[in-house]
Amino acid sequence: MNGSGAAWLEWAYAGFTLFGEHVRWADLVGNLAALATVALAIRRTIWTWPVQLTGTFLLFAVSVDAHLVGNALKQVIIAALAAYGWYRWASGMRGDGDLPVRPATGAERLRLVAALTAGTVAVGWFFTVTGWSWAPWLDAFIFVGSAVAMYAQSRGLVDFWVVWIVVDMVGIPITLMSGLWVSGIVYGVFFVLAVTGLRDWTRHYRLRRDREAALLEAPA
Repeated sequence: MNGSGAAWLEWAYAGFTLFGEHVRWADLVGNLAALATVALAIRRTIWTWPVQLTGTFLLFAVSVDAHLVGNALKQVIIAALAAYGWYRWASGMRGDGDLPVRPATGAERLRLVAALTAGTVAVGWFFTVTGWSWAPWLDAFIFVGSAVAMYAQSRGLVDFWVVWIVVDMVGIPITLMSGLWVSGIVYGVFFVLAVTGLRDWTRHYRLRRDREAALLEAPA
């Protein structure tokens, strides 16, 4: 590894002490990037995805160094979905940079629920067998729910905020019960941002729908 690469890893794995706990820079910046990603998604900006990828890369590096295989695998999946979302949004944005969002159809919602249910069962069983988690089914729901939410987000579906809200409602108590107070606070911030995002995306969809309907009804 060259000198610049070694220096980057030294910075990523270094950090500072806060309330007697060592906080790694990569972990801190990665989680801040995750929060920024949600804030950017509310604004429907394409910067949502590169910021997501940056945070995912940092959290992957931290997970590998800490030998957290499951969390590292989660970051790989999130990175793949973020790359897909970047492509979808770049392809779907209009000339003025606006992303047309909409509620999911009945069939799309059925598929999202089916994927969430089947995925949670499969991952929950895997976590139970491997013993990777003390709360395998809740962890599985958070893991699969995050993936389903990102997929729906990549397609501009307003419903992805609902999935995030439910995931956050599960994530807050499980992290607090694990003694991870900082992570619990982060989940709480995610929850507030997700509620705000659901309101703003719904309002944006209705305004666009009403504007397009008015144009169709206007006399030639």
